[in-house]
Amino acid sequence: MARISPLMIAPPLVFAGLAALFFIGMQRENPDELPTNLAGKPAPELPVTQLGSLETFDSSVLTNGEVKLVNFWASWCGPCRVEHPTLMQLEAEGMPVYGVNYKDDPGNALTFLAELGDPYIAAGADRTGRIGIDWGVYGVPETFLIDGDGKIITRIAGPVTQRKLLERLQPKIDELAAGS
Repeated sequence: MARISPLMIAPPLVFAGLAALFFIGMQRENPDELPTNLAGKPAPELPVTQLGSLETFDSSVLTNGEVKLVNFWASWCGPCRVEHPTLMQLEAEGMPVYGVNYKDDPGNALTFLAELGDPYIAAGADRTGRIGIDWGVYGVPETFLIDGDGKIITRIAGPVTQRKLLERLQPKIDELAAGS
């Protein structure tokens, strides 16, 4: 009787495992959404450093009673340019947006804001990326919706486009406004 080598069994098992993972991933409610383990939990500390002469902030703004956004961005980030008009719109509509400049050169960051406009009520820098790690940032841009008590409601991974604003962010903002 011929023996079946483990090397002959491994490829079909690996294929079956990958197929199962892909199938499970495709069954998610929203495949574009990257969930955050921090949803429903208090937001981590924000020990940002000064970014030029911009008004800075600390973690106390997270619990100031206002619904707000915390946006991680960088001047070297192409998608950050894509989301910038939407952030400017949100700021014009009265949504407080706090900016965390992520692993960026301060001069480049300030030039970025001078060219495109400054949507941030206050901004600071995370030059080492430590704050981003604490917040679970995969990459920029990432935006967190924070309630008035400093609890993370949701995260938008990638640029906040008009579609994401209308489909994912605005309903949560409206929900928070209705609850207060």
